[in-house]
Amino acid sequence: MASVIRSATSAATLELRVIDKIVGHVRYLSWLSASKGLAAVVQWEILRMAARLGLCEDVRVFEGLKKSAGLFAAMRWEVIRFAVRRGYREPAVWSLHPRQVSYPLTARLHGSSDMDCFNQIFVVEEYSGLRDLTEPSLVLDLGANVGFSSAYLLSAFPNARVIAVEPDERNIAICKANLSPYGHRVLLLHGAVWSTPKELRLIRGNFGDRRDWATQVGELIEHEESATHVQAWDVASLIEMSRASAVDLLKVDIDRSELCVFDESARGWLPKIRNICIELHGADCKEAFFVALKEFNYELQYSGEFTICRNLRPKESAPVLKRSSSSE
Repeated sequence: MASVIRSATSAATLELRVIDKIVGHVRYLSWLSASKGLAAVVQWEILRMAARLGLCEDVRVFEGLKKSAGLFAAMRWEVIRFAVRRGYREPAVWSLHPRQVSYPLTARLHGSSDMDCFNQIFVVEEYSGLRDLTEPSLVLDLGANVGFSSAYLLSAFPNARVIAVEPDERNIAICKANLSPYGHRVLLLHGAVWSTPKELRLIRGNFGDRRDWATQVGELIEHEESATHVQAWDVASLIEMSRASAVDLLKVDIDRSELCVFDESARGWLPKIRNICIELHGADCKEAFFVALKEFNYELQYSGEFTICRNLRPKESAPVLKRSSSSE
């Protein structure tokens, strides 16, 4: 008898879940129809059916790409993914034009991290919290990868200049192509960022998912002849290179090099920084960053994987009260 009751209870629970799911779906369709029209409802249902038939890999990816780069780009992406699932080779590169930038962008395929980076910036819009910054004139993009972040910021702030720094020569070629339409507003440097200007070595395949966006740099190792060397600058040198008195936005994604960049040497240039957007790679990097900022006030917020510190300003020192001398 107990087993019969349990079975009936399980069946009733399952039925309620199904009903809740149906009701939720109907509510969503009602909202979609009211806000976007009947055509949007039909398109959504077609996409759901395509996903169930294996013709559309992920409805959310399709919708995100359609929102950022348009329906045609989303459809092209699904055609590419469908062809790959059927054993065809995907193209090496792909050109698309997200709505947030002024010019089309090139992304590599074949297992590259470029489309994941595209998703972070143009679909999830992790930089959207920066769009209300007041007319920035200078942006330092440290860890520019293939230039998506610089293109986003150059388009969001038409009067801004960007100094973009990227150590991996494989990324530099694509970055140059993506940023060349912005002309003199961009200075692209093939190199790294460190605590002092010096020569470093490139480290690939040891961090994160080991793809293009996970390249690191490190100190030279004596007698290591096979290492690829790369020039590094410190932030103070980059500011001097810009001939500006302040940096309106410091964007940092340098795969644990923040441990060196935000060491004691940062005390010299941090007063010239107004806003920071940084991806911190581990608890030790987070600690080093916030220790470096301990003498500053700022507004803290988070967007996806980024930590954003807005309106940096030195903390005001407490006034020193002089002891009055007593008259004898």
